[in-house]
Amino acid sequence: MKTLARRAFGEATAFLRHTRRLGWADLVVVAALGGIVFAASRLAHGAVLPMRPAVEIDLSIRALPGYTLLSLSRGLVALGLSLLFTLVYGYWAARDALAERVLVPLLDVLQSVPVLGFMPGLVLSLVALFPGSNVGIEAAAILMIFTGQAWNMTFSFYRSVRTVPPVQLEVARHYRFSWWQRFKWVELPASVIGLTWNAMMSMAGGWFFLMVSEAFVLGSRDFRLPGLGAYMSVAVAAGDGRAMVAAVVAMVLMIVALDQLLWRPVVVWAQKFRQDEGQGGEATRSWFLDLVRHSRLVRLLRHWRRRAVRSVTPRPRPPAARKAVVARVSRLLPIAVFGGLLLLLGLGALELVHLLREVSWATWGTTLLAAGATLTRVLLAVALGTLWALPAGLAIGLSPRLSRALQPVVQVVASFPAPMLFPAVVALLTQLGVGLSGGSVVLMLLGTQWYILFNVVAGAMAVPSDLREAAAGYRITGWRRFKLLLLPSVLPYLITGWVTAAGGAWNASIVSEYVAYRGQTLTTFGLGARIGVAAESADFPGLAASVVVMSVAVVLFNRLVWHPLNAYAERRFAP
Repeated sequence: MKTLARRAFGEATAFLRHTRRLGWADLVVVAALGGIVFAASRLAHGAVLPMRPAVEIDLSIRALPGYTLLSLSRGLVALGLSLLFTLVYGYWAARDALAERVLVPLLDVLQSVPVLGFMPGLVLSLVALFPGSNVGIEAAAILMIFTGQAWNMTFSFYRSVRTVPPVQLEVARHYRFSWWQRFKWVELPASVIGLTWNAMMSMAGGWFFLMVSEAFVLGSRDFRLPGLGAYMSVAVAAGDGRAMVAAVVAMVLMIVALDQLLWRPVVVWAQKFRQDEGQGGEATRSWFLDLVRHSRLVRLLRHWRRRAVRSVTPRPRPPAARKAVVARVSRLLPIAVFGGLLLLLGLGALELVHLLREVSWATWGTTLLAAGATLTRVLLAVALGTLWALPAGLAIGLSPRLSRALQPVVQVVASFPAPMLFPAVVALLTQLGVGLSGGSVVLMLLGTQWYILFNVVAGAMAVPSDLREAAAGYRITGWRRFKLLLLPSVLPYLITGWVTAAGGAWNASIVSEYVAYRGQTLTTFGLGARIGVAAESADFPGLAASVVVMSVAVVLFNRLVWHPLNAYAERRFAP
């Protein structure tokens, strides 16, 4: 071990001796690594503290940076879990026909179950699992943010893998690619652009329920965590306008920094995966990515990584033996995992049946009528969002100049937790004489329209330049260009946006139909309001009944409307 350490130190010293002195790029990399370590240590330190009955939130301005850092850390950890879940679950559903029949409907159910449907049981279970510390509450908050991030990423990746051009798959078969080679060189690159924009939207979806995740109250029990969401929740409850404005400013600054340091570099990097044969258009740039690429420390880390990979690479097995092992594992592992998944679903269904036995027939009837009212609002929100997001997404995605100028603005607006704006929007709607029954459509729209926009932008950016140049050469412009080129190209992405926007609208119905405003609670008849009331009063049978009805409604609508539309898009407009 000491020999390896001395060798690594010697290599680093030799590398730095043969380069010039460290520059600004290296200082930025060191600062970024230091920030990551500091944020991780703050989050870990708070998790291992002894559990207290309640957490006092400091509404002073000086406490905001620490709270903002904690919320950002939870969001990034949840995003990492979401990406891992997306790659495993989405690929499995796309490539296993038997598992697809269960996994895709299950994904419909998961995206339709609201955060408050997951939270009570999850929080109580994790708190009981870690009774002496805050680990359970921290894990529950991260998993709640995860439930706002994972589903649209998984849908995007699943549909991208399903729509890989057949020519590319035929080439992979011709050269006898293994499943890993096909995934790495064909399927994953084909999904990068859509996955990138959906990851940005996922981050926004996680922020949407930040106030609920960090300031959760179940009956008489307070599960509050220090963070920006809890800060804003306490500020709204106290009517502290100065603290609310400070929280809004902190959120905007955090989102802008995240856009410049993470999303803009990722978007620029993803451009190399465009399936183009032409070079039209202006290249998108990222000052931070350019800075990192010039860092000598990054080059040193890459050198060490290559050495480490070479040193731990095992001696290859004989081809026949390796193929036999891979075939056996690839055949048995999915079956074992699939069986375990079915067992968990069966156990969960049994527990659910015990809860639902306490629900009366009158309650079921009222819940079904409430589901119809919420479905109407969801469809109105999706339609209104499409009216502006489709042309705006095409304009942004087809123009690198507009993308560079508007991406930070769109990212800030989309990532901002809409519930923070609900009091101001409700006040405006009240002044205009609009009740919560119609106003809840506007509140849903604030949080769900971005799913459509981001998917359309991703689809427009994936339109090959040679097709656009051909359309320009044949003078296909205006409506004919939209009808013959742009709409067919972005339709699979648009349908993904509709599915995820509708799922987000169902989730948003909880905070759109049940709003705290000026010390009072405003409600309207709908399924979201029933879930909010049941969660606040710890009515678990009523909560279970509402969640089941919402899940069934979403799955039926997806089966009868969205999935046939998606099958048509794959059949008619796939590359």
